[in-house]
Amino acid sequence: MSQTEEKQTAISPDIQENEEQLKERLGFDVSFDAGVRKITVFDKELQIYFVNGLCDNLYIIEILRELMLLDSGGLKSEVDDFKQTIINHLPHVQVEYVDTLEDVATQMLSGLISILVEGEKQAIVIDVRNYPGRGPEEPDTERVVRGARDGYTENIIMNTGLTRRRIRDERLRNEIMKVGTRSKTDICISYIDGIADPDLVAIVKKELEAIKIDGIAMADKIVEEYIVKQRMNPFPLVRYTERPDVAADHLLEGHIVIMVDTSPSVIITPTTLFHHVQHAEEYRQAPMIGTILRWTRFIGIMFSLLILPFWLLLVMQPSLLPAGLDFIGPEQPNHIPIVVQILFAELGIELLRMAAVHTPSPLATALGIVAAILIGELAVEVGYFTSEVILYIALGAIGMFATPSYELGLALRVVRVLLIISVAFFKAPGFVIGLTIFILALTLLKTLNKPYLWPFLPFDPPALWHIIIRSTVPSLRFRPSIVHPQNVTKQRAE
Repeated sequence: MSQTEEKQTAISPDIQENEEQLKERLGFDVSFDAGVRKITVFDKELQIYFVNGLCDNLYIIEILRELMLLDSGGLKSEVDDFKQTIINHLPHVQVEYVDTLEDVATQMLSGLISILVEGEKQAIVIDVRNYPGRGPEEPDTERVVRGARDGYTENIIMNTGLTRRRIRDERLRNEIMKVGTRSKTDICISYIDGIADPDLVAIVKKELEAIKIDGIAMADKIVEEYIVKQRMNPFPLVRYTERPDVAADHLLEGHIVIMVDTSPSVIITPTTLFHHVQHAEEYRQAPMIGTILRWTRFIGIMFSLLILPFWLLLVMQPSLLPAGLDFIGPEQPNHIPIVVQILFAELGIELLRMAAVHTPSPLATALGIVAAILIGELAVEVGYFTSEVILYIALGAIGMFATPSYELGLALRVVRVLLIISVAFFKAPGFVIGLTIFILALTLLKTLNKPYLWPFLPFDPPALWHIIIRSTVPSLRFRPSIVHPQNVTKQRAE
């Protein structure tokens, strides 16, 4: 029988029986970090279960002090309801109750403390969590010149607070659930009631509840694969962000934000291709400057995708070159075919990227120098690569690094390699057919039944205009129709 199908064990009035079962479940004799503190109040035993490293010990000490003072206060004869008296003397704002030992163990392993009272069939649960982790810092992949420097952390409680700080609407909902029969990872679904599509919220909840797995140690990425059924599609179907201001802006548009505990990035859904090519910096500058930044980014992305396949096509078919551009292509022949040079250079760039990720920061400069010498100079001098190949590989890499979405940059790199191979085998027809298949694949792609190329396909002129032009915020009167918002107009809530 699976863990999810086990019969729930009710809390017994016999506190010793509860203790024996919890010790067996939690392995008190083996795990050093799981513990229990026993005290006696009014001749009745209280057991406080906790996990070291997940709880704030100062809170626990304060609770113990209050309970001990209660016992020494001489109020025993005046107490009519022992449990209620205990509850009234708990110095904490959040107190809940559970009825089963499974809930006691789960809450305890989540960083809360559970208090079992002799003779009672309910346990008192108090939230004293203090997860180890770092403070809010600016995300490395979403830096801005001007703007907020805080970012999400691995603490889901802190993350919801960072969002609440930006949206003080009583209709902002943060629904939490646990996923993973063993990990019991906390997942929060955030949306604004009255704006977000209820059907979309229901779909997301249903997909999350349907996850049947031992644990999601890799956090949000596993959740994404369950929700959107990505399979072998390389393109990102959800947007990741570590910036609370970006997540808050999407919530106000009607999107749903999914936060997974232990992950500093949150999932924004539904999203289209054009959500992945926008950056917060565009909205931190004047509209005209933001538009120029956006166009520059669009050109860089398209340039990096097409420059290498198109240059290879012109090298393989010089007859396609106009008279004034006949200088394009290598001046001297090389024993290694151009397409082989390009593929090896692409492999080298990818290896360098991976090495940069795994290289400690003090050695990153040395890695860059070695890469520049080996690839930029020696490889050309020895004759393995032509200087033109290095030039266009570098241009393509710069365009990919300028892509705001890291996942989209990797996907476009895969498409670029496929286009290069297509051109190598079929020349001009290969380039045209490969590009056509690429566009058709994007057209057929959907995320949560939302077209991936909206507002280009299906065509939505006003929405497409706001994609091309960074419009002023006062001119954005309507929320994007792709999320089917309940409140279409951006206006002050009445």
